[in-house]
Amino acid sequence: MTSSEQAPTDVVALGESMVTFLPATAGRLADVASFDRGIGGAESNVACVLAAAGHRARWVSRVGADGFGDHLVEAIGAYGVDVSHVRRDPARPTGIYFRTAGDRATDAHEVAYYRAGSAASAMSAANTDLDALRSGRVLHLSGITAALSPDCLDLLRRVMGTAPVVSFDVNFRPGLWADPADARVLLDLARSADLVFVGEDEAEEAFGITGGPDAIRAALPEPALLVVKRGAEGAVAYDAEGGRYEEPAPRVDVVAAVGAGDAFAAGFLSATLRALPVAARLRHGHLWAASTLTVPGDLAVPPSRAHADRLAALEPAAWETLHLGPGWTATEPLPERPAEEVRTP
Repeated sequence: MTSSEQAPTDVVALGESMVTFLPATAGRLADVASFDRGIGGAESNVACVLAAAGHRARWVSRVGADGFGDHLVEAIGAYGVDVSHVRRDPARPTGIYFRTAGDRATDAHEVAYYRAGSAASAMSAANTDLDALRSGRVLHLSGITAALSPDCLDLLRRVMGTAPVVSFDVNFRPGLWADPADARVLLDLARSADLVFVGEDEAEEAFGITGGPDAIRAALPEPALLVVKRGAEGAVAYDAEGGRYEEPAPRVDVVAAVGAGDAFAAGFLSATLRALPVAARLRHGHLWAASTLTVPGDLAVPPSRAHADRLAALEPAAWETLHLGPGWTATEPLPERPAEEVRTP
């Protein structure tokens, strides 16, 4: 197959990735003596997991001309992600962060970010390859990018509507917004996307929307597909024809909650690329999230397609009693590279 005959990219993900330092032992950051190095970034996480499952994924971003930038490009590329459109910034560093071993949901959890003035925060429509962003069947974006700088927000606005399907994960991070009221811009971005992921809790915190998933859909009627995540309770999806689909999450022995939302989005996108029914897409999202919940880091190899398809096809009673623990994805080999065409949501 020549370069001109190469199959198109399935998903292009735009956003910052950072080098992550994970503690070798439990305890306060002040007490931890050593850390293991990893990678972390909402959009690159999605690209990595999709590539690990055989999809053609591309990550577009900006990193520093430093060793941490080298590590990110090499590590993300090792998953099979196309990193050829990642730009280097000679004047700004690659972002890094440290976190404790505890769950983010607990008061004891600590995260120390060193991302202010990072190379990714300088992304703009002028220094980003817009053709690379438009080249995929799905363009995946997140609200984290919108918070990095005015230029990053402008970039998101410019690329909305430029791909067959624009996927947007609200990903509200309070610490990134100096004035929480400014985060309402994420609602406008969501209204411009085709597929939107939003947590029930973050819809209330960022937008003041209460009343559950139906109230969120009433406030966000524009997306052809809206997915409202409800944590351990499951998720609800709404389509353009007025359909409402609800799937509970399986019981999971959680090792670490970091990255589960990104894995859920990746699983849902994978099932979307395969044109599966909406309810099945939700179940695949839950299964891919469970693969990350049962490992200590931000990333995990997803279940094989055959394994996930069998679990997603369970009868409701069997699905509701499904219990997944560490190692559950290692029962079968990875699937072959998929060739299905995407359909719009």
